[in-house]
Amino acid sequence: MSGTKASLKPFFEPKTVAIIGASRETRKPGHVILRNFLEREFRGKVYPVNPKTEEIAGLRCYASVKDLPDEIDLAVIATPAKAVVQVMQECAEKKTKAAVIISSGFGELGPDGKKREDEIREIAENIGIRVIGPNCIGIYDAYTGVDTLFLPRYRLARPTKGNISFTSQSGAFGVAMLDWAASLGVGISKFISYGNMVDVNEIDLLEYLKDDPTTKIVIMYLEQTADGRKLIDVVRQITPKKPVVAIKAGRTSEGARAASSHTGALAGSDLVYWGAFKQTGVVRAFDPEELMDFAIALGTQPPCMGNRIAIVTNGGGFGVMATDEIVRRKLRLAELSGTTKRYLHEKLPPYVSVENPVDLMGDSDAQRYATALDLTLKDPNVDGAVVIVLFQTPLLESGVVDTISEVATKYRKPITVCATGGDYVEIHRKMLERSYVPCYQTPERAARAMWALAFYGDYLKRLAEE
Repeated sequence: MSGTKASLKPFFEPKTVAIIGASRETRKPGHVILRNFLEREFRGKVYPVNPKTEEIAGLRCYASVKDLPDEIDLAVIATPAKAVVQVMQECAEKKTKAAVIISSGFGELGPDGKKREDEIREIAENIGIRVIGPNCIGIYDAYTGVDTLFLPRYRLARPTKGNISFTSQSGAFGVAMLDWAASLGVGISKFISYGNMVDVNEIDLLEYLKDDPTTKIVIMYLEQTADGRKLIDVVRQITPKKPVVAIKAGRTSEGARAASSHTGALAGSDLVYWGAFKQTGVVRAFDPEELMDFAIALGTQPPCMGNRIAIVTNGGGFGVMATDEIVRRKLRLAELSGTTKRYLHEKLPPYVSVENPVDLMGDSDAQRYATALDLTLKDPNVDGAVVIVLFQTPLLESGVVDTISEVATKYRKPITVCATGGDYVEIHRKMLERSYVPCYQTPERAARAMWALAFYGDYLKRLAEE
């Protein structure tokens, strides 16, 4: 096990956890965090620490981490900022392996806070404690039950187990995305909000996630990096094996200043990041919707190993909108072979358009989709397909969901789906998602998700050719 991976393991797989700043008041972060560990799947020992009370949630409460009967793998610190340095000194004396500092009031507030950060850093370096934070939400691990998120579950839903891991410098952005993922049924492996980066930074976390068996895709919210060259090096090790999707905030000079006041760190040039992303195969998202859409597509579909895209639709206008976005994203409409067109003519009604987009018309049923998708994806000129399904049409039955998922499995070419509408459509969208077929509310989103698959596929092809 590498040094970085070994040193970060206590954050995700601790056997003993101390909640320092645990509270009896149900709305305080220290109480919520304690409840998280007691009510989830966490199987280790949990110790509340607060010198002002003797018992919390039925557990004996200790005055100091130094008083705990066991060695401590992970300390979660949720005390006022002015107390954190002393708490860290006590953790050092206890030889605690790792600490998540939830508390804010550090470098993001100016010189006094920066001084406290420097003291924490010195303690951590001298004794070898790994630290995430301060000014962060911390960690949610769906597999081990570690949950330092101080927002209660009735406000912030926790996603189920999945294959996406998410690192975020911003805690607020991160928890909003987590809540959204949970509502969509998107599973998560790990979420880490790392705040002011007094020690552990995005590079350390990527090093850990690179070989994490439950992480198949990494998504990042990034404002700035600790070391641009090292970030490129570690990402280059990950992307041949796992897709990485990143959203870079602070793209404008005004945004960069806002990022500086938010975390106390300086944001780098957006052009430099964009160049680095292209060089290392990082799929860039420009807003939260793209970040989620790209993660879902890359987590469920094979890469698109070319830029020739077919569109199959039962609504002509939606096909036109998908075409516009495909072309805008520098992909190409696939030129269907003469053989494919001939078979489409033979097997489909004469009024169906067999050009690309293939317009099955408003009276299409599931069988018509089955025929069109099978012939289209079989075509060697087609690398992937955007499928538009208007579930509102009278002859289209729920069986089209099975049709789409079966064809996707048969040809191992990526498919993204657009299904726009209300409650009835939402039922079928969730059916598709459960079949590992990404489904979006607009044709533009489905086309952009296909672009992400093609961007990553192109990177893998270039690697293979080197």
